[in-house]
Amino acid sequence: MSPSAVVNKRAVVVEPETTGHKNVKTKSVLLHRHIHYEPSTVVAAKGNYVELNSGQKILDATGGAAVSCLGHGNQRVKEAINRQLDQVAYCASLFFGSSAGEALAKELVDGTNGQMARAYIVCSGSEAMEATMKLARQYFLECAPAQPERVNFIARKESYHGTTLGGLSMSGHVGRRALFEPMLLGNVSRVSACNAYRGMKEGESTKEYVARLAQELDDEFVRLGPQTVCAFVAEPVVGAALGCVPAVPGYFQAMKAVCDKYGALLVFDEVMSGMGRSGTLHAWEQEGVVPDIETIGKGLGGGYAAVAGLLIGHRVIHVLDKGTGAFSHGHTYQGHPVACAAALEVQRIVREEGLVENARRMGEVLEKQLKERLSSHPNVGDIRGRGLFWGIELVRDKATKEPFDPKDGIAMALHEKGLEPKHSISLYPGTGTVDGKSGDHIMLAPAYNTTEADITLIVDRTTAAIEDFFAQRSYH
Repeated sequence: MSPSAVVNKRAVVVEPETTGHKNVKTKSVLLHRHIHYEPSTVVAAKGNYVELNSGQKILDATGGAAVSCLGHGNQRVKEAINRQLDQVAYCASLFFGSSAGEALAKELVDGTNGQMARAYIVCSGSEAMEATMKLARQYFLECAPAQPERVNFIARKESYHGTTLGGLSMSGHVGRRALFEPMLLGNVSRVSACNAYRGMKEGESTKEYVARLAQELDDEFVRLGPQTVCAFVAEPVVGAALGCVPAVPGYFQAMKAVCDKYGALLVFDEVMSGMGRSGTLHAWEQEGVVPDIETIGKGLGGGYAAVAGLLIGHRVIHVLDKGTGAFSHGHTYQGHPVACAAALEVQRIVREEGLVENARRMGEVLEKQLKERLSSHPNVGDIRGRGLFWGIELVRDKATKEPFDPKDGIAMALHEKGLEPKHSISLYPGTGTVDGKSGDHIMLAPAYNTTEADITLIVDRTTAAIEDFFAQRSYH
């Protein structure tokens, strides 16, 4: 899935990770994220670095969009892709399967310790969310008795679930929705995100906060008519829309209880936070809750192929098995053999080399160093995350948590500061952190095989870029 949108001074929606920091008039016939400006071209990439056509080497502290979980240029993955190309590059899933697809599905289901029943492989997180919405609807049509009145979904504010019209309808990111609002689905409503930094009231305990959010969800079910709701959809750790915000303890258990009360499905969007990124293979492992459907992507294939998917629980598969036995959905490139081979090798490397555990351990180092170096900075409001997935929320006033004016474009400007040769680091920017419109954050999402020395270098450069950036502005 794409990151949160940034509206630049020309009032054009662009994607931060691919917006060039050089204002050079483009002569390209390729439609880039901004038609008048072209990004710097990557000519080589190895390990934690990407090399630009200018010769500059950038420390990729974000894995692109939290994608490159093994870093760049992994030889094993390249060899696996070549072997698959020698066997078969493409086969139509309407007629045929592939050994790579079968092996990947087994690897993924085994990775859930039997909690999930089947895997469904597509090309992007947005496609995964589209498939999830259709699968949830079909589940209730095939239940005994059928429940055709279930057409609604409840998601959360300040969320991001994809850029296609269905995924964007599910999303609560105001900036990305704005241009297309009249075209979006009307059967998705939203409740508050679980964001302790912004959402907890003064003096409110975690238990009280969870109870309040659970009641809000319950009230929304009642408002819609409990019998009309297909699913509650949420990111276990909110990525681009909020900047690596994990739920407080007990939150998802309370949300599941509400879903169970009304017979709705629980869907976790782990496209950004899953497949090891949060320090466990699946982010839900830290919540004590297993979703009915989980979307996965980014870290699934590590950027070596366009691949994402669904992990589907036994409850859903059992109903389809007793019903039509067929998911009424499909894509030309679903289960693409080369994508499956790439993802399979990535997942085998992650498992064989203990990289999820390394992500957890290095995440603790990253948290410690970030907080030691940046907690006292007057424009750093909050540092939060899990595993190798950390966000830094930037504020005008630390005491009041006042955000910057969106017109200042702080997150994008800091990203551009990081790309300057003296810093040469990629910092992943996001906006709308407070209410979908105001608020700025940056994220860090290093490769799972990162070392302590790598973490120290990342923190050094991040700190230097932030200090340099704010020293040049009169915000404190």
